[in-house]
Amino acid sequence: MAHERAIALRVAGRFATAERACRRALAGYEVGEGRRHPDVANALCELGVILEARDRPRDAAACHRRAIAILKPLVGSENGDPDLLRLALQARIALCGLDRARGALAAADRGYHKALSEARRRLPPRDPLIGSLLNNLGVLRKAQGRYAEALAFYRRALPLVPRGDREARATLEHNLGGSEHARGRYVQAEPHARRSVALRSAALGPHHPAVAADLAALAAIVEARGRFDEAARLYRQALAVFRRKLGPASLELGLGVASLAALEQQRGRFSRARPLYARALAILERLLGKDHPDVAMTVNNLAVLERDAGRLARARAGFRRAFASFQRMLGPRHPHTRLARDNSRAVLKRGASIRR
Repeated sequence: MAHERAIALRVAGRFATAERACRRALAGYEVGEGRRHPDVANALCELGVILEARDRPRDAAACHRRAIAILKPLVGSENGDPDLLRLALQARIALCGLDRARGALAAADRGYHKALSEARRRLPPRDPLIGSLLNNLGVLRKAQGRYAEALAFYRRALPLVPRGDREARATLEHNLGGSEHARGRYVQAEPHARRSVALRSAALGPHHPAVAADLAALAAIVEARGRFDEAARLYRQALAVFRRKLGPASLELGLGVASLAALEQQRGRFSRARPLYARALAILERLLGKDHPDVAMTVNNLAVLERDAGRLARARAGFRRAFASFQRMLGPRHPHTRLARDNSRAVLKRGASIRR
């Protein structure tokens, strides 16, 4: 069956082939069962997940919105089919995730809380979908710079993950490690990151893009602990998977190249870091736009490099751009906004002292 094949291909990280199989399944359902059938909604949700993995968020969102429109009259009553309710909630969660990924954090927050309220009202209290919502709220809180709250959401989600679901447990371990990393608690972060790699490798195999994302997260923690050679090896291992599985201009590859650039910068290898930053920015700006927080952080880090290399005019321009983007997207109190503002002020003072 094309739908089952699409799921298997997506789990294996073969996203282009998965998309073709899923579109065949969707067309078959539409012809055989009608465009408003729940099976059509199910295939649309799967297609949305695949398209997001292929860096096509607008197409993914359109799939999830169409699925929600099909399911809405079927799950409106309190006695509606619980499986269809879960499918509708999964589509809404996916839309919130797409909002979060594009930097629309307030919209994501509203959507997650609305979905969580409905899930708690209509599903059993220990339903795994509630755990998934708590985990997603943790990811959102981390993006908002509210790291302690993120950690609390992850810990609330952990008991709701089924014991046999290694991939879901790996995701939570990944997120727990990321939250500790963001708080500067690198010793506490590393065991979570290593468990994430081990669990997801066992579930999906060592060459899956999701495992590579775990490796990149572990590399960032290892880098923060000063083990630069190990971090470089992990980054390059992850980049090889991203390049092979997702292509030379994917979002994951762009983020990984930016991380490798920051590592080379840490090692004082400015001539290696600068072209890596340029390559990362070309990918990230194309996929995310010039104001996205991930783009702004890469601009900020490149500005740090220019400052350390004595190119103060370029550094000032980079810090100003990063600060403006962070302020627009994340607000004036976010840690990233304060970082770029402080960097901008410091380089202005440095320039003034040199002129005197």
